[in-house]
Amino acid sequence: MTESVWLQTPVPIYLEVGSKKVFACSVHWPGWCRAAKTEEAAIQGITEYATRYAPVARKAKIKFFDEPPTDFKVVERLKGSATTDFGAPGAIAEGDKKKLSEAEAKRTADLLRAGWRVLDLVVAKAPPELRKGPRGGGRDRDAVFKHVLSAETGYARALGIKMPEPDFGDTKAIKQLRSAIYDEIASARPPGPKGWPPRFAARRMAWHVLDHAWEIEDKSS
Repeated sequence: MTESVWLQTPVPIYLEVGSKKVFACSVHWPGWCRAAKTEEAAIQGITEYATRYAPVARKAKIKFFDEPPTDFKVVERLKGSATTDFGAPGAIAEGDKKKLSEAEAKRTADLLRAGWRVLDLVVAKAPPELRKGPRGGGRDRDAVFKHVLSAETGYARALGIKMPEPDFGDTKAIKQLRSAIYDEIASARPPGPKGWPPRFAARRMAWHVLDHAWEIEDKSS
């Protein structure tokens, strides 16, 4: 694929439709994904988050849209599950089952790595205590980061990577885990018989990383 395909409009997206929530996710930009109660609201969410996703592309040194796009095309609808309604994209699109070319694999891995960089910068700037919800609920900064690390350790197993969960603050172990994930996605190898397709793995991980990075940003003010 070429840059013109990645920047085409209408922007191709898929919808994962559950009984309570709907996810709208970009086909070509892993992590650019938002959820809402309806299809229309989910598409509105992904529209509004284009400007927040742009720094991810910049850190990956990949050209993004000069102006935030407002035109989207649904190319696939997926049936959601309890995972969808819980608040995470869990369905694998037909397009995600396609093998990555070497160039696509590197681009996909670079965008995931850029998401990690965004999260690290957000965590470094955020106060230890985050603003709580109306009933006093919600995790603080370090707890959110630990949650992301724990999830990524589990996600890595779906790529055949079995590594212990890094301790919070163990930058060497965190780097090793992320490097292993990056290298596996960038390798363009097909998934194992029970593993996640690399496209989906990168999409799920990038969504989770950025969703919590933006959560920390929003609760820091």
